[in-house]
Amino acid sequence: MQIRNIAIIAHVDHGKTTLVDQMLRQAGVFRANQQVGERVLDSNPLERERGITILSKNTAVRWGETKINIVDTPGHADFGGEVERILRMVNGFLLLVDAADGPMPQTKFVAGKALALGLKPIVLVNKIDRQDAEPLRVHDEVLELFLELEATPEQFNCPFLYTSSRAGTATFDLKAPGTDLKPLFETILGTIPPPQADVGGPLQMLVSTLDYSSYLGRIAIGRIERGRMRVGDTVAVLPLGPPGPLGDGAYEQARVVKLFGFEGLERVEVEEAVAGEIVALAGLAGVEIGKTITAPDHLERLAGIAVEEPTISVDCKVNDSPFAGREGKFVTGRQLRERLFRELERNVALRVEETDDPQTFTVSGRGELHLGVLMETMRREGYEFQVSRPRIIPREGPNGEQLEPYEELMIDCPEGYLGVVMEKLGPRRATLLDMKNPGVGTVRMRFKLPARGLLGYRSEFLTDTRGTGIMHHRFFEYGPWAGPISGRSRGVMVADRQGVAVAYALFNLQERGTMFVKPGEPVYEG
Repeated sequence: MQIRNIAIIAHVDHGKTTLVDQMLRQAGVFRANQQVGERVLDSNPLERERGITILSKNTAVRWGETKINIVDTPGHADFGGEVERILRMVNGFLLLVDAADGPMPQTKFVAGKALALGLKPIVLVNKIDRQDAEPLRVHDEVLELFLELEATPEQFNCPFLYTSSRAGTATFDLKAPGTDLKPLFETILGTIPPPQADVGGPLQMLVSTLDYSSYLGRIAIGRIERGRMRVGDTVAVLPLGPPGPLGDGAYEQARVVKLFGFEGLERVEVEEAVAGEIVALAGLAGVEIGKTITAPDHLERLAGIAVEEPTISVDCKVNDSPFAGREGKFVTGRQLRERLFRELERNVALRVEETDDPQTFTVSGRGELHLGVLMETMRREGYEFQVSRPRIIPREGPNGEQLEPYEELMIDCPEGYLGVVMEKLGPRRATLLDMKNPGVGTVRMRFKLPARGLLGYRSEFLTDTRGTGIMHHRFFEYGPWAGPISGRSRGVMVADRQGVAVAYALFNLQERGTMFVKPGEPVYEG
């Protein structure tokens, strides 16, 4: 059986998860009478609410005699830790771009990593059935992006298909509409190379991601690079370090208790797997992301995974307000510490440090979204804690100067709000890099600004543009300190005693500011 391993790269809401639904349907993964939900890949409730992919998923379809392993990648640079590991498992990628929006900042981030690894691209210009679709303009924008990302000539001359993920069609020619996704499947088989695998050699596999089951414990997921693996085999788990033979270093031995392959959306138990396949295995207690699993008589480590450093941090501490213990089940410092350190096992871009205060922990991540998703997940699990204001993590430059993280910000808004957006971004130390006015009433602007200038801007931006503006940002680079950024320009209203907010008082105060308490809600002093 032939194998193809591919990743799907797309910006938030460009139709990636819907396209995978259609691929699964047309490849016959679902039975004819099976009830299937929309967006089957977004399995986490937070992903469904926000319409974003946070954790990568694996699925597999069969087309003829070939098994195609499809790995969904997070589209946001805040989850770069996930992205970098996932791309190690594949040999090519589908780059999905909206036929109206064109390539967006997060697409650029993930595509840049994939091209740098030498993966073969297939470009899908999606949503060609949109009213404002301009597929030919987007075709040129993708080629410009490839030039900017220094793609090789082979990558630059990749196939382009025009798709509608909602209708489940793909075509090479806009004048000849597609009827199904057959052209896409055939292009994958013809363009993406099968994994170069030595089935006869000693076992070698890099752990790309982890899962956890209360029944089986830790589950390691990755691609077998060499050799074969059977249930019951004894394997060596090598510590993190430089690639090459281990020498005299210590390692752990473990037994493969269960082995799973991927079929459709299910994990299927298998007795044996060979090089080139993406598998999940249980029974390895001390396994971590980036570790190598090998045959005990051939200890050779694979190159680990380089993850970008965090740029923003907050303090999480036990809730000591007068209302402590009212909303959560887990409220002690010990429970908070245990949960944060457990998150480190699978969230490789996160850092957690203990402080002088045993009730406070410093949590560092890749951005507001990265930390926000962790906090919301913990809140839903029943944890109650306080969070400090976010702060950026500066670095020291080669000459001892202070550097801070900068973000690239892309804004789409109606022309009428152009002035107010520029006015608000000026004091936040933003520099305009590029501005396009395609003449349809919407302007696209690209800025570079310090990460601390973006903190808290999203809600202000949505208010200024009456909810019609769209903003996307990604980490750009570390640059020189931009100088002070002014904080709050107006005063605040503070409760002067503990009690319950009443409608009469709020009615008289609402002229003076924005309220975030409702009548009948308990408040405390300060």
